Amino acid sequence: MRAPPRLLIFARVSAMLNLTAATQRATATQLAAAVHRNKMLSREGVLERIFTLAFRGLVYPQIWEDPAVDLAAMQIRPTDHVLAIGSGGCNILNYLVADPARISAIDLNGAHIALIRLKLCALRHLPDHDAFFRFFGAADCRRNLVAYDQHIKPHLDLGSRRYWEARTITGRRRIESFTRNFYRYGLLGRCIGMGHLLARLYGCNPRDLLQASSMQEQRAIFDRELAPIFDKRFVRWLFNQPAALYGLGIPPSQHRSLAGAKPDGMARVLQTRVERLACHFDLNDNYFASQAFGRRYDTGPDAPLPPYLERRNYQDIKRRCERIGVFHVSMTEYLQRHSDASIDCFVLLDAQDWMTGGDLALLWTEITRACGREEPAVRPRAERNPGALALRRRLLP
Repeated sequence: MRAPPRLLIFARVSAMLNLTAATQRATATQLAAAVHRNKMLSREGVLERIFTLAFRGLVYPQIWEDPAVDLAAMQIRPTDHVLAIGSGGCNILNYLVADPARISAIDLNGAHIALIRLKLCALRHLPDHDAFFRFFGAADCRRNLVAYDQHIKPHLDLGSRRYWEARTITGRRRIESFTRNFYRYGLLGRCIGMGHLLARLYGCNPRDLLQASSMQEQRAIFDRELAPIFDKRFVRWLFNQPAALYGLGIPPSQHRSLAGAKPDGMARVLQTRVERLACHFDLNDNYFASQAFGRRYDTGPDAPLPPYLERRNYQDIKRRCERIGVFHVSMTEYLQRHSDASIDCFVLLDAQDWMTGGDLALLWTEITRACGREEPAVRPRAERNPGALALRRRLLP
């Protein structure tokens, strides 16, 4: 005997609520374990708890680590198992271009897990590249809402559905952010927006950089318009406040490490990073610059894009996306569940900057065991793009 329709609907909604609550609790617990090092009522303890509170929601609508650097360092082979922190999910998909046997995406943030699963579900069920690019490339079209309801929603797991269909303080469903430029959302999207607002208050529009016709003109615009902002007293003070940069995903401990002991240390760090992004690469071939200075991907016919959004890679990535597993756990916890010599490539992002000495020792014990080498070779990798304040490592074969 079948249950009444209303009872089935109630049971399904209850399951979604319970699953979402469990995900939220797991996110809070794991973030606290990763970040909290000081007593709750100490200054550092308060900052750590503000950070974990801010980090429970969506932080990265897109990832800022350069996949070209990752792929060059890892030299992925067809038999490789890649373990990587998921973040916004872009590079998890980008790595599929190299045709690995398996990718495991792990993250402590439940919102990032929901975003990765949304992208995977969209790859499987949206009708073509145009629909996929409209959803995640342009990310600002009302047709995306129709595409979600018709093609993605029926196949999306319950936890991710609950996340994307939850109402924000504006009364809109979260999924509607893909009709209003998704890349303006999340902690990072809003942080970039505040950076633009700050620049405009000082009479500068960062978008002007995207109109430069040469790298020489990029340098001239940066030196004339952007560089002087970092010398402003208020800006130096603001960037020296750890909470002001939580939108970049920088926990208090990492802020101290980057800023050093100088009063304007963090302003200089950020100036160097922005200068590198603005002046060291042709902006016509740098999609990170489009996000930083334009707050979106360029959708023109010859615009630079992440590999997973390029038409030429669409069919390969769509065919291989079943190789990706998504796990809401820490890197160390995931490694402890796996046998010796079972993982070939590791992408840690800035996870090590969050860790104590004991955490690092345990992590590298597990990495050494999982990669099957007593003394794994480690190659530090320079960042081609400074959007990521990250230290990354690759274990060589």
